[in-house]
Amino acid sequence: MELPQCRRRPPALPAAASSALPPLLLLPLLLLLLPVAAAAPLPGADSSGEAELEDTAGPARLAALPDCVRLARLLHTRAAQLQEEMCEKFTVCENSMEMLVRNNLNLPKVTEEDGCLLAGFNEDKCLRKISSGLYTFRTYLEYIQETFTSEKQNIESLCYSTEHLARTVRQMVINPEEVTIPDSATQESLRAKLKSDKTWIEKITTHLILRDFTSFMEKTVRAVRYLKNTRSFSV
Repeated sequence: MELPQCRRRPPALPAAASSALPPLLLLPLLLLLLPVAAAAPLPGADSSGEAELEDTAGPARLAALPDCVRLARLLHTRAAQLQEEMCEKFTVCENSMEMLVRNNLNLPKVTEEDGCLLAGFNEDKCLRKISSGLYTFRTYLEYIQETFTSEKQNIESLCYSTEHLARTVRQMVINPEEVTIPDSATQESLRAKLKSDKTWIEKITTHLILRDFTSFMEKTVRAVRYLKNTRSFSV
């Protein structure tokens, strides 16, 4: 299945300019140069059949976890910073407007039923939720890229890195086809819903998206770090 891509990609960078990049812009580009173990082709079927797939899939998925932890932490940190900048520049803060509680954006959230909490942790169910949520957030982040223009470049990198993490986590799911990815019609419908002619509504919407994305990434960091530390994949 051909996956939708972020509408903008960071341009190719001259070697001389790469050292001047801030860490947020440089890391996603470096990550692309790293082989994603989960994406490596598995050996062809032979007499061992399904047993061979089971023997190789677990270690391959596990090998991708350190990069997932690092990128998830980076996304969480930068989203939190952007949320603070929104508060400083536009006085759109967590408790500055009563309207902030009126959140009907239906943003992805990690709940107890998703299997990502330590009590009742379900690794494959949790990875499906994380990947699906990241793919869904991509459209919301593209909206912020268009409205929070003073941070357009950083948010473009945030969008691109989010897609990269979504794709990597999807490759660790036992059956990647079970990951829900919004189709183009769903994305266009959401973009139309988000657009507003009123600047103050745009700022509130941007704040809410950054707030919930930060929360989602905080839970994502905990989940992938837990998997890395416990090495709980069946191998």
